[in-house]
Amino acid sequence: MAEPRSRKGDRELEAYRSIVETPTEFKNGFTWVAVAGAFFCGLLMMPGAIYLSLITGGGLAAAWVTLIIFSEISRRAMRTLNKQELVILLVVAGAMAGGGPLAQLIWRQYFIQSDAIRDIGLLGQFPSWYAPPPASEAITGRALWHPAWLTPILIVLFMHVIGRIKSYTLGYFFFRVTSDVERLPFPLAGVNAQGSMALAESGERKTTWKWRMFSLGAVLGLVFAAVQIGIPLVSGALLAKPVTVIPLPWWDATRLTESLLPATPTGIVFDLGLIIIGMVMPFWAVVGTAAAILLTLAMNPLLHHLGVLNRWQPGMDTIATTFGNSIDFWMSFGLGTAIAVALISLYQTGRDMVRKVRELRQAAGRDAKRGSMWSTPPGRGDFSPWIALGLYAVCAGLVVWLAHWLVPGFPVLFLMFFTFIYTPLISYINARLVGIVGQSVDIPYVREMAYIFSGYKGLDIWLAPVPLENYGGRAQDFRSQELTGTNFWSYVKSDCLIVPLSFALSFVFWAFIWHSGAIPSETYPFAQKIWDLQAKNTALLYSATLDMHGATPLFFQAIHPGVIGGGFAFSMVAFFLLSAFSLPVMTIYGFVQGIGQMPHAFLPLVIGALIGRFYLQRKFGQKRILEVMPVLAAGYGTGAGLIALIGVALNLIVKAVSAAPF
Repeated sequence: MAEPRSRKGDRELEAYRSIVETPTEFKNGFTWVAVAGAFFCGLLMMPGAIYLSLITGGGLAAAWVTLIIFSEISRRAMRTLNKQELVILLVVAGAMAGGGPLAQLIWRQYFIQSDAIRDIGLLGQFPSWYAPPPASEAITGRALWHPAWLTPILIVLFMHVIGRIKSYTLGYFFFRVTSDVERLPFPLAGVNAQGSMALAESGERKTTWKWRMFSLGAVLGLVFAAVQIGIPLVSGALLAKPVTVIPLPWWDATRLTESLLPATPTGIVFDLGLIIIGMVMPFWAVVGTAAAILLTLAMNPLLHHLGVLNRWQPGMDTIATTFGNSIDFWMSFGLGTAIAVALISLYQTGRDMVRKVRELRQAAGRDAKRGSMWSTPPGRGDFSPWIALGLYAVCAGLVVWLAHWLVPGFPVLFLMFFTFIYTPLISYINARLVGIVGQSVDIPYVREMAYIFSGYKGLDIWLAPVPLENYGGRAQDFRSQELTGTNFWSYVKSDCLIVPLSFALSFVFWAFIWHSGAIPSETYPFAQKIWDLQAKNTALLYSATLDMHGATPLFFQAIHPGVIGGGFAFSMVAFFLLSAFSLPVMTIYGFVQGIGQMPHAFLPLVIGALIGRFYLQRKFGQKRILEVMPVLAAGYGTGAGLIALIGVALNLIVKAVSAAPF
């Protein structure tokens, strides 16, 4: 039987597969170093990460800062940390350097009293288990410790713990299926593992290329972040309004270009880090994103001229333009393309699964000594995949019970379908997709269609913890962990530490920061812009099950069957053309992610991809660049993180001295 023709995208993925070899020995990485690192990063880095997410929308590379500090301390104590200890320290510190699980409560306090909620008449109608009423002291006094927050906090805690267990068990099961049984390559797992192990050699006496590239990235991060976020943080602590040299979160050019490109959001995010990330992303996926951006920029003026984009008015900014265009056209077009990609993925998964089962049966018949297809490497920390499925079923059943208790009027059969049929199915499909091409896909609007077809009317079903998830990406996480040579149980122990500690510290820091000043506000430019768009999009979905007293809900105003069909046909034709000419099909996945979106953040990614592909890879070789760039990106994040920590520390000191938060 002839082998299928190799596509450019397939050849490109071969370079990703060879970055890190599968280890033959696995070690425990969870030691006292991880415990100390969790407390260090949680107490000192978490507030910095919170501030940075509100100001720029970016994360804080506090994990790498922690890694450097602990590596140097241990070396001076005459004890060099091994690779597995450094990897677990990175995982623990990274988890503790986020905003924590209670960040969503701060979003809720804004959302329930936002303009978008007022416009659809839902002000004051949210259940108490979701958030306190807008007029309560818990909201007006910005008091997260108020008793009215107790029930929402307990539900968040329950879902946080159960969600971790569900993610670990079902993700582990599909890792065993796709990696151990089907032996899929997981092309991007090596990139992730390479980044995790970048500092494993930092304790050695000799200087390596990894350490040099990491240091170069750190210098770039220090210089750029000093201007981008250092000046706003320091000036914001000392002045009534922060001073910005580089526009945050982006430079909005929509009003400047509206005469040339009407109904088109334009602008750019000035972030060197995005350019570096673009250099290491799969090139053809970035090409698909670029094609989507160009199509959006070209079609918006035409659609406005034809009267399709009729909500846009001169003077609108990026947020208002994007939301209006979404209702008029792009939400439906994106829905059509997403449906096409989902069907393509389902077809490919079914075809490849049948082929793989046949290959496994033939291999078992040829070699009786091969052993069980479920066999695992010794010392990796595996357990029975059937136990994992059993634990998932128990935890998923608890979530079904909670959702039914909170919203008893919603048909429980839908909850059972989400939990025991849809979630495992879509998780397996995505586990195979990330295992083959490093991409993922979701069947669009499954939750929304289920709510509509159920006939249920009301707001509370949108707020309940409905058990509809996609854990396919966890299979790649396990593959990345395997490539580092770290025993899986090290990660389980890490979670047992991270979950309670991150929850407690998240409460302390969010309570302090929110009580010190309103969120969002001019102090937090990213949250002020993006939260408004998120609130509008969320209210748009919620309107689907509301009684609008004869008026057409906004959700149905945004659904245009003809446009959905056009997006579907466009994607199907593009897929068959790419397949016929043996071109990279992963371009379609990048296209879906970029269609109808704001071009601001995608432009730096495209610039980085072009530099990486046509200059760096030609000069130094593709494999070499794919090895170097994750290390450079990690160093850049560390340098930017150090600047952010200095500015955040000054902000916290000023706020603690100027007003008593409690």
